[in-house]
Amino acid sequence: MTCKFSLPAISLLLIAGTACAQLSADSISAQDYTHAEQFLSWNVNPYIDHENVRPNWIGNDRFWFRDLTAGGSNFILVDPEKGRERPAFDQQKLAGALSKATGEQYTAEMLPFQYFSYTDDGKAILFRAGEKNWICNLQSYSCRETDQKVPSGEMNFFIRNMSDQVVSPDGKSAAYIKDWNLWVRNLATGKETQLTTDGVKNFGYATDNASWRHSDRPVILWSPDSKEIATFRQDQRDVKDMYLVSTNVGAPHLEKWKYEFPTDTAQMKIYRVIIHVDEPKVIYLKIPPDPRRSTDMDDIIYDGHMADAQWSPDGSRLAFVSTSRYNKTEKIRMADARTGDVREVFEETVPTQFESGFGGINWKYLPESHEFIWFSQRDNWDHLYLYDAVTGKLKNKITSGDYDVSSIKKVDEKNRVIYFMAAGLESENPYFLQLCKVNFDGKDFKILTPEPGNHSITFSPSGNYFIDAYSKPDVPPVTVLCKSDGKAVRTIARTDISRLTARGWKPPVPFHVKAADGRTDIYGLMFTPTHPDPQKKYPVIDYIYPGPQGGTFLAGGEGAWSFHATRGDNQALAALGFVV
Repeated sequence: MTCKFSLPAISLLLIAGTACAQLSADSISAQDYTHAEQFLSWNVNPYIDHENVRPNWIGNDRFWFRDLTAGGSNFILVDPEKGRERPAFDQQKLAGALSKATGEQYTAEMLPFQYFSYTDDGKAILFRAGEKNWICNLQSYSCRETDQKVPSGEMNFFIRNMSDQVVSPDGKSAAYIKDWNLWVRNLATGKETQLTTDGVKNFGYATDNASWRHSDRPVILWSPDSKEIATFRQDQRDVKDMYLVSTNVGAPHLEKWKYEFPTDTAQMKIYRVIIHVDEPKVIYLKIPPDPRRSTDMDDIIYDGHMADAQWSPDGSRLAFVSTSRYNKTEKIRMADARTGDVREVFEETVPTQFESGFGGINWKYLPESHEFIWFSQRDNWDHLYLYDAVTGKLKNKITSGDYDVSSIKKVDEKNRVIYFMAAGLESENPYFLQLCKVNFDGKDFKILTPEPGNHSITFSPSGNYFIDAYSKPDVPPVTVLCKSDGKAVRTIARTDISRLTARGWKPPVPFHVKAADGRTDIYGLMFTPTHPDPQKKYPVIDYIYPGPQGGTFLAGGEGAWSFHATRGDNQALAALGFVV
């Protein structure tokens, strides 16, 4: 049977509900696979110029970034206060100095490092190359090996989110799990201290070895002064095992971990504790055990730390949220770090399922004013509310209108202003996110990034500036430096994909259609074969991330509707003769 379709491409969606001839293995040649392979990320990314501006902050506002081009890379230093940018250093001179010191030959745009840090006086840079640490003087342009510790942006990210230890805020200690107990290591001396002693198999401290993540990283939250750790003892002794056969390379490997299913009577329970590190001493909070849940669905880690917990600045109090098993009830509680006493502050119950936004956890404890910001869908929109943290009473609604708050980006407690991402304000696509601000009392709402498209925002440490990269799924990014009031300071980068399109790459086709009810708009992206034949129909692959959570496209985070030259293997799959 031959299946046919007629352009425009939107009509391809109609195929999803009909039977269509399958592509036989014989109809796809080795040449076809070679063609499709060029659309995988490692073959696409090298042909994009000025793509991502990842700021490396120096102090409060200045930053440098690495700009990728066809010839290699350039390191750019930006001073927002002066509104200017310049080379971070003389790359030609540095290449010469490093070549002389190492005996290797380097060029200005092909230096052997991606990350560096300035010395405190700004007169030299530190970096790692060839398994060695180097320091280069930026006045004499001379380089030598050094025993100085070289900070690494990549390693800092790894330690924060991926490694099996969690470093304290003062950088002196690292917490880790050993034999179901929590330990700390002094990073200067290597001395190890056991913080808990009664952890046993499947009833241990700070464990994240269950559920979908099942990592060895401890689930904790250090206090700001690095003297306390908020965590839990997790009881998973009666929970069933989940099995998975891994077939990556070689013989299959059987993996096993604890996993709780919705119909199981046995469930994971966490007994919340606060550990005083110096003594050490374990304080159990005086509440029954909580289900292993959070306001951000079933994950209890957020940004590398324990979710739904916030310390007071002095470490004397811990604000946290307890979530019911099926995410229907949320309770804000306040714990005394010394006694373990817990005070009930506020509770919200929903008939369906509670979610704390789509860009992360969106409640904030404000210890200075004894308030908290709460996220709720009580009016059928995602909005923010201000509560009294002492009485638990509502003070006022902060945001309102026919739009959804996606995530809180910054809270200015001194001036009582909230900066947040919102969806539904852009007429072209309701999933496009824009940065907005509003006062705590709900007044002076303003859209700070009105440019069409989806916006990804990074604030400077001071909060005085932000970097805005805005784009669409089929339009590459423009990256702009702005003041906190939204006024543009300068354009930092414009992504250039001309070399990529010259190789036959093409962007996905954004579309929206009506759902079966005839009223609801459904938005998506369509990937088509490289050279679609208007006289043919193609098999359709519906490639989504399903689940009970709201907004599957927002599950990809703030940049889900931004430009991405590759989205998994979608375009490569389409190149084999599918519509994805």
